[in-house]
Amino acid sequence: MDRVAFALCSLFAVSALAEKPVIAWKPPPPGDDDRPEIVEVVLGPQGSDYAFKIEFNKEPWGEGCGSRCANATLFLDSDNNKATGLKLKDPKAPETGADLAVTIQGVKEYKEGAGHPLLKVKVKQFTEDATTVEQGNELVEMDQRTDSERVLGQGTSVYLLIDANIGSLPAGAKVRVVYHPPDSKALVGYAQGLSAPGASRVEIFKDGKLTNPVQRKKSAYDKY
Repeated sequence: MDRVAFALCSLFAVSALAEKPVIAWKPPPPGDDDRPEIVEVVLGPQGSDYAFKIEFNKEPWGEGCGSRCANATLFLDSDNNKATGLKLKDPKAPETGADLAVTIQGVKEYKEGAGHPLLKVKVKQFTEDATTVEQGNELVEMDQRTDSERVLGQGTSVYLLIDANIGSLPAGAKVRVVYHPPDSKALVGYAQGLSAPGASRVEIFKDGKLTNPVQRKKSAYDKY
């Protein structure tokens, strides 16, 4: 494990991993043509970040999953309030009220005729004008190569730090988390929110000193 991987894992070891999974389920055994599915989500606040540990039922990216790698989305209702965020036609739909969508994808990046596996994360925000999941404003796109302090894939586990300062997300003491597996009902769980007591940033040990994760640079999408 390199220093960056160790640092990111250390952050979870002292913080989010102490939390119980907000979502846990056991899907049917995957077939060779089935995409990896999320089986467990651990989520905790880290100051202005959401810290995730996401477990899949098989490796979500890399050569092992070929052309059928992960393409899974978690929806976050960051203030646990259905009056904000996504407004689906069905007000009782679990995704209604989501303020954020985090999509984990295993892809191949082609350079000079060769495909290179890449773990990619896309984050988008839903305003109250959004009536479908396609209408979110893309906030940031990250991968484990260029954003190694915020994205890490090891085996069947994916570790993420999502900066909630990007965009204009509402914050609450509780976060509602939704994952909708293929051909199954939606799974819903609750985690501590950014405004909950004790939701503070945890420093990590890297290169011989304590430091905080690098903040994402602001983008044109921040105006949303």
